[in-house]
Amino acid sequence: MPIAFIPSALRRLTGGASRVEVAGHTVREVVAALEARFPGVQQRLCENDRLKPGMSVVVGTSIAGAGLMAHVPKDAEVHFVQAVGGG
Repeated sequence: MPIAFIPSALRRLTGGASRVEVAGHTVREVVAALEARFPGVQQRLCENDRLKPGMSVVVGTSIAGAGLMAHVPKDAEVHFVQAVGGG
């Protein structure tokens, strides 16, 4: 089963858990599984059926260019990454 790594800004919704084993064959299904267990996660990650602007997802070792439609292998790590700004 995939393991979703939870960004520190969302850990208050997961009771402090930094990673969670969830079912899903796509990033969309992983987000839905997270939402079922931790209400509010989807709203923080998604907007209008897409990842929020400035949010990326890494499946395994690659940035998932397909966003929510990206395939998630059964033993993959899924990382939600917020863009870091500055100058």
